[in-house]
Amino acid sequence: MKTGFIGCGNMARAIIGGIRKSGFAEKEDILAYDVSEEAVKYARDVLQVQTAGSNREVAENADICVLAVKPQFMAEVIKEIRESLRPETVVVTLAPGKTHEWLAGEFGRTVKLVRIMPNTPALAGAGITALCPNEAVTEAELDTVRQICGSFGLTEVMPEKLMDVVSAVSGSSPAFVFMFIEALADGAVAEGMARQTAYRFAAQTVLGSARLMLDTGKHPGELKDMVTSPAGTTIEGVGVLEEMSFRSAVMEAVRACVEKSRNL
Repeated sequence: MKTGFIGCGNMARAIIGGIRKSGFAEKEDILAYDVSEEAVKYARDVLQVQTAGSNREVAENADICVLAVKPQFMAEVIKEIRESLRPETVVVTLAPGKTHEWLAGEFGRTVKLVRIMPNTPALAGAGITALCPNEAVTEAELDTVRQICGSFGLTEVMPEKLMDVVSAVSGSSPAFVFMFIEALADGAVAEGMARQTAYRFAAQTVLGSARLMLDTGKHPGELKDMVTSPAGTTIEGVGVLEEMSFRSAVMEAVRACVEKSRNL
């Protein structure tokens, strides 16, 4: 089975890395192309996979064809490759906002489609990916795509109506988390801690807190209460965050991302 990638940006690199690390596919069974010569060189020299000379070449040879291009370029790429795809090829798209209905209209015929929404922690093998197949995809084909995505993190099949929400809560939110880590570190630096030490403490605390929640299955509010002792230091900080509308700001940021995704 040959897996082809049209686009070799960060997410494509994370997926290819996961496939190679998991042993799902050998390097000769992965074919990649990008309009950027630098990206093609990276795929060939660093990822050590086969590279193509065009998008059409990838489409003609791939059993699974991953369209790892930005939403604004999706229509152009589909127009270029739609006559080259074989009927049995499964097309996997990463673009937010591009629905099955829109994709089917661009292809102009029934195509096996799986929309996925990974996130950048996939680069560290710690991502989470939503999968949304259309009716033409068989259970076996969906399982193959799930295995690919499972090589770099968790997976979950989601209804299409929630894919824009997924885009916000896991796709965009790493930026919010990085901002939070930076802010935590800035506060520590302001109180005298060396910056690199502050980054390490803040990042490890976020990592460990997330792991504690996933491992225990406890509600985040319950875990928060475990830290907030009566008349202690933590409740003072929680009070400040509430005064500054911390939770409301995060909720509104997620909703803004969802709205943007729906209008792409």
